[in-house]
Amino acid sequence: MTARVGSVELANPVMTASGTAGYGTELARYMDLSVLGAVVVKSLAAFEWAGNPAPRLHPTAQGMLNAVGLQGPGIEHWLGHVLPDLLRTGATVVASIWGRTVDEYARAADLLAAAPPEVVAVEVNLSCPNLEGRDAIFAHDAELAASAIAATAGAGRPRWAKLSANTDRIAEVAGAVAATGAEAVTCINTLLGLAYDPRTRRPALGAGGGGLSGRAIHPVAVRAVHDVHAALPDLPIVGVGGVSTGWDATELLLAGASAVQVGTATFADPRAALDVLAALS
Repeated sequence: MTARVGSVELANPVMTASGTAGYGTELARYMDLSVLGAVVVKSLAAFEWAGNPAPRLHPTAQGMLNAVGLQGPGIEHWLGHVLPDLLRTGATVVASIWGRTVDEYARAADLLAAAPPEVVAVEVNLSCPNLEGRDAIFAHDAELAASAIAATAGAGRPRWAKLSANTDRIAEVAGAVAATGAEAVTCINTLLGLAYDPRTRRPALGAGGGGLSGRAIHPVAVRAVHDVHAALPDLPIVGVGGVSTGWDATELLLAGASAVQVGTATFADPRAALDVLAALS
């Protein structure tokens, strides 16, 4: 059951997905975190960030919408006050970082250079708006995505670029980030969505729209992994999107992924990643 994502060898191919398992030991009461291939923590910035106004979550028929807004304590706080407890569980850790500018990505990566070796990789969340004069999401633009990845070399460990299926250029973006330092890509992040409250007739989320995740997006994730693998067969892929069963994970592996992540299913069952691993085995 061992898995290899670029230069990173994992005990097995099942991880948590960023944003669904907290920053540290939140799931430790439900499972032995050391059993998983890795715990991918919620995306962190170089600074503390308050996130979006409530409400932040809204259930859908086959998943949920979220607009949490990347709330977080910042990397320095995480390194000093959260990561030590997580490492004491024996977990293998993948950090996740985000930024609104290339410089913010660079600052976040540089701060992670001080992380211990148990933090085996850095997942660079590219689904963030660019605030440097171009109205685009980093993951939707090959040039922007490549610039963010190039800026994160200071992390001093393998980088995985987390891509978006909200664009038909995902394979092009994957090639661009691979050429500028990404050892692997994570496919996919949430899809853009919107829901209204039937009582108020206003958007159900405090920020308006949000990201759709869960079982509804699984076929999209499988197709994205397939397309990126077909275009770039030597590029390692971590598949994520709607995984709640062993067969869901298997589909992503068949499509070309080297490993998978379990995310929204954790909101319904905190042991979901462990159950997927058992079923996959």
